[in-house]
Amino acid sequence: MPERLLLSLRKFVAPEFVFGRGAVALAGRQAAGLGVRRALLVADPGLFAFGWPDKVATSLVAAGIEPRLFSALSSNPRDVEVMAGAKLFDESGCDALVAVGGGSAMDCAKAIGIVSANRRHILEFEGVDNVDRPGPPIVCVPTTAGTGADVSQFVIVTDTARRVKVAIASKMLIPDASLIDPEVTATMPRELSVHTGLDALTHAVEAYVSNAHGPMTDLLALEAVRLIRLNLPRVLVDPGNIDARGGMCLASLYAGMALSNAILGAVHAMAHSLGGLLDLPHGLCNAILLDHVVRYNYDAVADRYVTLGRLLGARFDDDAPDAEKKESVVAAIADFRTSLGLRLNLADLGVSPEAIPELARKAMADPCLLTNPREASQSDLEAIYENARRATS
Repeated sequence: MPERLLLSLRKFVAPEFVFGRGAVALAGRQAAGLGVRRALLVADPGLFAFGWPDKVATSLVAAGIEPRLFSALSSNPRDVEVMAGAKLFDESGCDALVAVGGGSAMDCAKAIGIVSANRRHILEFEGVDNVDRPGPPIVCVPTTAGTGADVSQFVIVTDTARRVKVAIASKMLIPDASLIDPEVTATMPRELSVHTGLDALTHAVEAYVSNAHGPMTDLLALEAVRLIRLNLPRVLVDPGNIDARGGMCLASLYAGMALSNAILGAVHAMAHSLGGLLDLPHGLCNAILLDHVVRYNYDAVADRYVTLGRLLGARFDDDAPDAEKKESVVAAIADFRTSLGLRLNLADLGVSPEAIPELARKAMADPCLLTNPREASQSDLEAIYENARRATS
């Protein structure tokens, strides 16, 4: 590794995490170790059919902790839901949060925590380092493999008035602990497995090419890509394969720590705008945009994309022309997505040509764009959206 990069000033933050089968049953012990007495249990409402929130609640009670339930949240958590959760947190006299679910539950819990601690509306924290006081302890039990919210310093919340997802970044948002249990993720339906898996892939790719990357984030991002290529197809063939589920949980963990420290890029800036306007699944937006953004960014960090492309199956000689390498890398990313059955474009999701200028305008204000390896104008983003809208698979 070049000495210049090794000597560049970088910081790395991560929470405590427990990984492995049976980790979900440790929620009570983990919370008790943080001195918790009454916890707001923020749970994805769709998980009650599988019993995971009940299992966590039982663990809390066994540890002498009184749970209060909050499950009035959407798949893309909204500002009004966060504020309702913070009101319940305060009225119930809670001193901690336990999140059970995917990125929606974990982001909602983290947002509730900073609202309660700072007595401000959640949208007032938009941007980077705008959180003055840390929230109460948070323990996460992720039930998907992809969002990385359980280990990251980000919260994404939908501004219902502006119809845009806002990004909040602060190390005060990093949870105190994450309990990562592969068995919990085995209840994910196929579509969610694809969307969250490709979300993790996007995290790893964007962290690796970010202009804020470093030696530790590089290591984690590359291993995440390797694990995703190996295990995501196996999960779809055999959903009960705990080894493959565990591989995806590790990939999500590695990619989450990489993105939290290297930040992201244009894919996420554009996906936040898209998801906020049309209330679409975040991982799906990322997956559709990824190869188009890679094509735009490629020449800025070609050597890094070559490394990523080879991990995803791109084949070319070392002395091949740059244009050939570029096409191979872009094709490898698109082919991996379509091999998982995802062949949609933005037009299929309802994106009209008339919506594109507004989408690009909102994406330009997203902080994730700051660490994209190539500077982008609004017209550049409009062209990428249009390419993703018209793409054929």
